[in-house]
Amino acid sequence: MTLQIFSQVALTCQDQIATEKFYTQHFGFKRARVVKLPNGDQVVFIKMGDSAFYFELFQAKEKRPIAPSTNDGYQYPSVRHLAFKVENVDAKLADMGEDAKITLGPINFDDYIPGWRTVWLADSDDRIIEISQRFVDEDNPPLLE
Repeated sequence: MTLQIFSQVALTCQDQIATEKFYTQHFGFKRARVVKLPNGDQVVFIKMGDSAFYFELFQAKEKRPIAPSTNDGYQYPSVRHLAFKVENVDAKLADMGEDAKITLGPINFDDYIPGWRTVWLADSDDRIIEISQRFVDEDNPPLLE
């Protein structure tokens, strides 16, 4: 069996530069590669720190066909939101300043996991981003019923 690694998520952006700035400034991504396409477009790859995870940024060619998501994301089959772990949600929000466009929360989930706190916000393209602290895996999760 070969090693399989989740490597990237492709994002279609209203403004590739604004999206790149948002994730490099607030989530530790850095530019890894720019691919110039024959039609003159470019694809920008940004990498999360020293990990093997990338966002692949494409320029939008069409207008958004539906309203931007709210709260914690779309409720129909789609990508609901992107999520990041931080040491302290409130400190991260303070660090982000006006770039933290909160859509829901912050909410404490102490009844489920002590210390688990989460907030959802919109990125530069109105994609929903979840920021959580102290979310930990369950030792022996039950089977899905």
